[in-house]
Amino acid sequence: MGPRSKLSTHYEVAFEDYLRRRGLPYIAVDEAKKSLFGNAKLKSFDFVVYRPGATKLLVDVKGRACRVKSGSVSLPNWATREDIDDLRQWQEIFGESFVAMFVFVYAWAQEPKDAPFKDLFAFQEKWYSTMAISVADYRQHMKRRSESWGTVHVGTADFKRLAKPFDDCL
Repeated sequence: MGPRSKLSTHYEVAFEDYLRRRGLPYIAVDEAKKSLFGNAKLKSFDFVVYRPGATKLLVDVKGRACRVKSGSVSLPNWATREDIDDLRQWQEIFGESFVAMFVFVYAWAQEPKDAPFKDLFAFQEKWYSTMAISVADYRQHMKRRSESWGTVHVGTADFKRLAKPFDDCL
């Protein structure tokens, strides 16, 4: 695949490298070419990932810093209501052969000694790991985080139960 034409975060670029290294067929979505359906503009997702013989994945990458406090790993998983509503609409537009999901790409300050992730990877001298959750599961278990910012999150126990390393989605 060629380089993305939109300005990307280091999380999106790292995830694209992750896909490329695994030899997965994918399409990077160009945010600059947002689509208009009816009267509503939908925020674009980041990638379509193809899995042989399985449903295709509509992936919205959410980059977050991974924090370790007193030996415990904190996995922030907030998103906006708009992110959820728009990704759910994309799922409906593409149909049953696609699954819409968030892939939280976590950046580590340094290589973790005992990472709780099996898909830890390095990109441009930084360490990353992923956790994926379908937008349907996220929506079902989300809680309000900030009314003024329009953000929500999934509680720690539910996120640990529902989210999985992206490798497990393949």
